[in-house]
Amino acid sequence: MVLLAGKIDWDWIDGEIAPLYSENGRPGIETRFMIGLLLLKHIYGLSDERVCERWVHDPYFQFFTGEEFFQHAFPHERSDLSHWRKRLGDKLELLLAKSLRVAHEAGALRSQDLKRVTVDTTVQPNAITFPTDAKLLHAAIKGLNRLARRHGVRLRQSYSRVAKAAAMMAGRYAHAKQFGRHQRQLRILRSRLGRIIRDIRRKIEGQPALEEAFALPLGRASQIRSQQQRQRGWKLYSFHAPEVECIGKGKASAPYEFGVKASIVTNNRRATGGLFVLHASSLPENPYDGHTLRNVIDRTETLTGCPIERAYVDKGDLRPRRSKSTSRLHLRPKARRLRHHQARAAPPLRHRAHHRPHEDRRSPRSLPPQRPCPRRRQRHPLTVGHNFRRISPGSENSCGVLAGPAPLSSPS
Repeated sequence: MVLLAGKIDWDWIDGEIAPLYSENGRPGIETRFMIGLLLLKHIYGLSDERVCERWVHDPYFQFFTGEEFFQHAFPHERSDLSHWRKRLGDKLELLLAKSLRVAHEAGALRSQDLKRVTVDTTVQPNAITFPTDAKLLHAAIKGLNRLARRHGVRLRQSYSRVAKAAAMMAGRYAHAKQFGRHQRQLRILRSRLGRIIRDIRRKIEGQPALEEAFALPLGRASQIRSQQQRQRGWKLYSFHAPEVECIGKGKASAPYEFGVKASIVTNNRRATGGLFVLHASSLPENPYDGHTLRNVIDRTETLTGCPIERAYVDKGDLRPRRSKSTSRLHLRPKARRLRHHQARAAPPLRHRAHHRPHEDRRSPRSLPPQRPCPRRRQRHPLTVGHNFRRISPGSENSCGVLAGPAPLSSPS
């Protein structure tokens, strides 16, 4: 930590983030403190709460964030990390480029390690509970009441106690499978939410400042009030996080997850310092993987400054288009050796709180001795269930690896 703190150019980071600050208000938190906490959080795979707790007891953490004397209490709030992530926005790519430059200077990452990368997408789950109708209606009522108090809008009635009791009884009736009574409580919540929406619109009519402040919350509340449980099309799953989507995973343990699709790029072969995240971005509206692959590779080359020769992807990124010039890609048993590349992009996006890697679940003593695997007879291509295909620059039907920028830029 001491050596790494000396290699990072904190003044350059402070100059890049300075335009995000405002000239008014109280003085902001030091850039090195918050950026250092964010780096420590991802280096050690900790949550926001755990990194704040460890900062109090670890002198190396405090030195890394710029402290000169040992502190016995955390000087700021835990929620400041969330506010800083929202404030940074696109500046996170600058921090990623800075970390790669430091790794390159330290010898942990070489230029040849950036020529072969692994590209994968996953779902980044958000911190929301299961979005039932009663919870969404109750959250919309509480959110509008909180916003009305903040802007000094005096409502005719808040319905706070009525909504809380109705949401509680709706959950109990649903658990007891008394769905008639459950629907009655949902009607109570919908009617009270509609009264609050109409009351706020009457009170803010003719006031442009208040109309602008209430435009998005009223739109979300109206959407939550009108949507049904099994309707088709777009739905709102969270009042405070409208970007949350329901994404199907196709797994027995998790058929679907609530979050935002994210794309992550790592080096394919382990470098001297391990695996590095070369590019990470969110993909809202759940786009198809094959439509975002070209943009992700271009952004990775811009960020690292090194052209990509090969990109390992799964089968979802390489679905062939139905055209006369493109023939269907065939699966071969030879591509089975590429299976282990698919899981390399997943660990950096795992949940950070209380997570143990797969290698730590069993003690070294309980591991069986490694024996050479006997050579097996190759099976028919159609009987092999693997997740990888290969495209080489000269042939579309060969198996294995997606070549770099040249095949991606072609119309086929």
